[in-house]
Amino acid sequence: MTDKTMTPEDVVGRLHSGMTLGIGGWGSRRKPMALVRALLRSDITDLTVISYGGPDVGLLAAAGRIRKLVAAFATLDSIPLEPHFRAARQRGTFELMEIDEAMFMWGLHAAANRLPFLPVRAGLGSDVMRVNPGLRTVTSPYEDGETLVAVPALRMDAALVHLNRADRLGNGQYLGPDPYFDELFCEAADRAYLSCERLVDDFAGAAPQTLLVNRHSVTGVVEAPHGAHFTSCVPDYGRDEAFQKLYATTPWPEFAERFLGGDEKSYQSAVETWHEEQT
Repeated sequence: MTDKTMTPEDVVGRLHSGMTLGIGGWGSRRKPMALVRALLRSDITDLTVISYGGPDVGLLAAAGRIRKLVAAFATLDSIPLEPHFRAARQRGTFELMEIDEAMFMWGLHAAANRLPFLPVRAGLGSDVMRVNPGLRTVTSPYEDGETLVAVPALRMDAALVHLNRADRLGNGQYLGPDPYFDELFCEAADRAYLSCERLVDDFAGAAPQTLLVNRHSVTGVVEAPHGAHFTSCVPDYGRDEAFQKLYATTPWPEFAERFLGGDEKSYQSAVETWHEEQT
């Protein structure tokens, strides 16, 4: 079997401008931030981003890399609305398809199963249909004749996800309280890249339900310790609330210059230095 280990730069080298990119995690929880930061160091732009949005969306929006966003929300959890997303949206810098969380999930399911859409009740009777005039309804062919929303498949050229552990073959394990649909992102994409806190030789003794991502849906694996920072990756670490507040309240050019000017090692070092300054 194939060793799929890569560097963040290897992953970004497989991406290109204009693609549809899925980003796993949820809000400010277990986001593949090291891969997002590597993406910011490239000249890739004009992206369609599909995400349960958090600072991944905020960073890419602030840097002007998003053409269209498909999301159910964009939040930092403890800070309800992602501020850099909000600022970019208020400037009208990208197109937004905002849908219900359940609709988003079924869009992932449709893509993972290579279906054009899945019918759902979510969205009916709400402004979701008004603000997304491209959405269509279908009528059940059975006796009930019910009208349902036809949620389109959220197909992706590539997906980025972050888990607690992975092996070199592309199998991934989460150790926290929630899978956050990362397996669906991998299965819904043509290619998927998995970063992890630590590579392991095997998963002997692991609880089967924690083995979330299967190697068949993974193209490359990146060992990226603290690679979800400043989002949480429990039980390895919680969200860096102090640094997240700094991110949310610092003008983008200033934040980018101090923390995003170098490689991942430089980022982690700059974060450590900042924390030392606070004490």
